Parts: sequence; structure tokens; C-alpha cells
Amino acid sequence: MFFGTLCFALMQSLIKFVAADEVNPMHPFEIAFFRNLFGVVALLPLLVRGGRSAFKCARPGLHMVRALIQTAGMLSFFMAVTMIPLAEVTSLSFSAPLFATLLAVIMLGERIRLRRIVALLAGFVGVLVVLRPGFSELSDGALLAIGASLCWGVAMTIIKTLSRTDSALTLTLYAGMYLAVLTAIPAAFYWTTPTTEQLIWLLGIGTVGTIGHLAFAQSLKVAEMSAVLPLDFMRLVWVSAIGFWIFAETPTLYTWGGGLLIFGSATYIAVRETHLARAAAKSEARAAAK
Repeated sequence: MFFGTLCFALMQSLIKFVAADEVNPMHPFEIAFFRNLFGVVALLPLLVRGGRSAFKCARPGLHMVRALIQTAGMLSFFMAVTMIPLAEVTSLSFSAPLFATLLAVIMLGERIRLRRIVALLAGFVGVLVVLRPGFSELSDGALLAIGASLCWGVAMTIIKTLSRTDSALTLTLYAGMYLAVLTAIPAAFYWTTPTTEQLIWLLGIGTVGTIGHLAFAQSLKVAEMSAVLPLDFMRLVWVSAIGFWIFAETPTLYTWGGGLLIFGSATYIAVRETHLARAAAKSEARAAAK
């Protein structure tokens, strides 16, 4: 998880860096396309080792639905990265699990108890702290970051269903393939032929992004969520340091305070759900033993 957060922070920083190229600036939509294209390329060593099993999936149609939603979220996120400070984008991105929880209640009929309700409310208060509507201008970048989190929240709900039958490699592979095709369409309208140096940076974006997703999925597979999820906050630490060092961005106390509130709420909900699921499994096991 620690390594995955560093990969995601590097990916965001490289997106902003390539988009701000003074000689040959690239549109975020085109960067998103190359991120997915090179992300699939980065998977080739694993595909060679895993063989055809990586392509086996139970519900290809649901993979496509997920890809459509993630395309909208990715394009919004990449745009937001180029428009507002990295720390603000990251703080708002912590709200994705809050949207996922809310959607699970609305769409999947999951029960919600008082503690989760309070955590959700606290998380969305954190979003308001970062945005400060009425006290500062609500930027398009911030709205895009919220939209990206909402899309990712929907995608997380779908991934939760797909992960019951498909491996982390299969989930990453199909997302990369579908997203590469889908993001190629808007990228064509803003196409700028990248230089050799930019292609190297774009390869880096695709590689670290894919490695980050694999590391994130693997961390949840080999360790308890309560042990690894708190480390996800390191994303905000990394991007704050990189943003200050490279882009002269100074995160505000509102960004840090709101981000901490959003992250703490989302982490509490995730850990709480894990404990409840474990308790339910033990209860079912005891009932079966009787």
C-alpha cells in the first residue's frame, strides 16, 4: 500500500508535468489515452506468465459498464489535476469510498447503521471544508474532482461485484484494454503528436499507474484492510511534497483538514464494514457447525 501510494502520487505529478509542457503542451484527454495504452503494455510480462487465464471473466458486459463509468471519471480526474493543486485533487479523491457506501445503500439495498451515517456525514463535511462554498470561488477543477470521485465510487461498487469471480490481474487488464479504446475517442479531438521525451514520460505515467493499482489490490489481498488502508493517506503527503517542490503549490490548512476528515471517515467505514463482514462469516460458520 505504501508503494502504491507513491506510484499514484508520481502518476498525478507526471500528468501535470506533461500537460504543462511549454513547447508542446498535451491535453489531459490525450494523456489519459496514453496512460491506458502504456498501462496495458506494462501488464505484458504478467500476461506472458499468466497465459490465457487472465482473459477469462464471468461477466464481460459488466466490465464494459465499469469501463464506461471509469472513462468519465478518469477524464474528469486528469482535467482536475491540470487545473487545481495536486493536494486539493487528492483530498477530494478520498471521497470516492463515501460515494461508494452511499451508492451501495441506494443501489444494492445494503443496511446502514448510525455509526456509518455519522461517518458519512463527517466525510461530506470534510468535502465542504476543502471546497469552502460561499467563502471561496468553487472552481471547475474542484467540481471535476468531485465528479471523478463519484464515478470512481460507482466503479468501486461494480468492482466489488466483479472481484468475487475475477482476479486482480483480470480486473486491471480489462479496465486497461477498454479504457484505452474509449479514451482514444476524445483524445483524437485534441491530438498533439508527442515528442520522444514526452513518450518516455507517458510511458512512465502508464507504468506507475498500473503498478500502483496492482499494488493496491495486492495489499488488500494479503493483509487486513484495517492494517493497510490508513497508509492510503500517504498519497496526500507525497503530492503535497511534490507539488511544493516542483509546481510551487502550497496546500492550505483547509485542504489538509478537510482531506484528513474525508479520509478518516472513509477509512472508518471501510474498516467497520470489514469487521462486520468477518463477524457475520463467523456467525454463519457457527450456525453451519450446529
